[in-house]
Amino acid sequence: MGQKLKIVGLLSAGALAGALASVSLQTVARGSLAPLPLEELQQLAAVFSMIKSNYVEPVDEKKLITDAIAGMVSGLDPHSVYMDKKTLKDFNEGTTGKFVGVGIEISQEEGLIKVVSPIEDSPAFRAGLKPNDLIVKIDDTPVKGMTLNEGVKRMRGEPNTKVVLSILRKDENRTFSVTIVREVIKTQSVKARVVEPGYGWVRLSQFQERTVADFARKLEDIYKQDPHLKGLVLDLRNDPGGYLDAAVAISAAFLPENVTVVSANGQLPESQFTYKASPRYYARRGNDPLKHLEEVTRGALKKVPLVVLVNEGSASASEIVAGALQDHQRAKLMGSQTFGKGSVQTAVCLDSTFRMDNCPTAALKLTTSRYYTPSGKSIQAKGIVPDVMIDESEEGNLFAALRTREADLEKHLASGQGDEAKDAAREKAREEARKKLEEELKKPASERKIPEYGSDKDFQLQQAIKQLKGLPVMVSKTQVERAEAKKEN
Repeated sequence: MGQKLKIVGLLSAGALAGALASVSLQTVARGSLAPLPLEELQQLAAVFSMIKSNYVEPVDEKKLITDAIAGMVSGLDPHSVYMDKKTLKDFNEGTTGKFVGVGIEISQEEGLIKVVSPIEDSPAFRAGLKPNDLIVKIDDTPVKGMTLNEGVKRMRGEPNTKVVLSILRKDENRTFSVTIVREVIKTQSVKARVVEPGYGWVRLSQFQERTVADFARKLEDIYKQDPHLKGLVLDLRNDPGGYLDAAVAISAAFLPENVTVVSANGQLPESQFTYKASPRYYARRGNDPLKHLEEVTRGALKKVPLVVLVNEGSASASEIVAGALQDHQRAKLMGSQTFGKGSVQTAVCLDSTFRMDNCPTAALKLTTSRYYTPSGKSIQAKGIVPDVMIDESEEGNLFAALRTREADLEKHLASGQGDEAKDAAREKAREEARKKLEEELKKPASERKIPEYGSDKDFQLQQAIKQLKGLPVMVSKTQVERAEAKKEN
């Protein structure tokens, strides 16, 4: 039996090696041929054959192979991932800002799903849903005890299908049902408003396909309301990143022409690049969404006093923007040290074209470079240090320790710029923050210490406006620069 397995394994190894060699020949055209470790491939094929013939029950061959690929990629770093069809669909929805659903931003309150805001011109908006409405049932399923993710899954579906939501509207003391037809929703990644005469606030929650165009439109609206803006707050708190060209465009909106925004370095020539504040680095198909904004503001956006708000949840593309504006001394950074995701991922479709456009099968998202700010600093596993450390509330940085950073992730990539140090007090701080958060969530939403970003009770926004006015701000007494966390092998 053992000899048979060995023979089958060697035969499978030959077939597998041949297939991989074929793939590598395709890859040569893309400039990345690597020698194949044939002995290890023989072992892989032998294990494949052993599982197929000896496992307690039949195993699907395709699943074995995809699991092997997924395991191989996941062992690299937290951001390299094999994407099957479903994962690829979720990935595309996240980056394009499009999904099929009813069109509401939600949170959780009293075990129910709360409508934070209906997305403008969405089915939920047209159905009359309002902020603070509580969803008590989705179709015939009670929401009580349901997680937000479960609620989202039930409300999403195929276009032109129906979902019935049972709504509790407290201020009218009534419960009613609405039938909503699902459709493709375009999420809004940009919010903006005039906070007070002369001072504006613009928030980016993610860098998506439509972010730059939405940013330009919102800023045009602000300047039409107040043409003589004295200061602007760019809010990147809890922005997890997204498209690189969108980050370059947002940076270019504030920076002088052609200065460096970000550089990257990796193994392949195409993984070594420098992006500058110029339309040729971000304008898709020659369309520059910032051109009209420049005309409307008459160049004022390049000069308006600027504060950038960041925190531990500001990652990747948002760190690129923050780092560029800080290095060029274009803005004052305020808040907390950022997440520390300074790596570039390239997505490739695993078919003969390698193109992600309408990828029909599966894809590989692979870390290919490290990012560097214009001054040459690596963001990786450290993040951007604000010019002024500001707590998230007047009582301190109550819940920041609960936020996961790049350095907390297993197998995170090191910065490549020197030794790393371990933060021994972090777990203790997390435990204290957990207890505080549990107490906070027991209170009514109106009494909680961390209000919605951009609201009148947003402490960090208040400090940013004071900074723009030249008034004293309440600087954190506890926050210190975080050393780069030690990589665990």
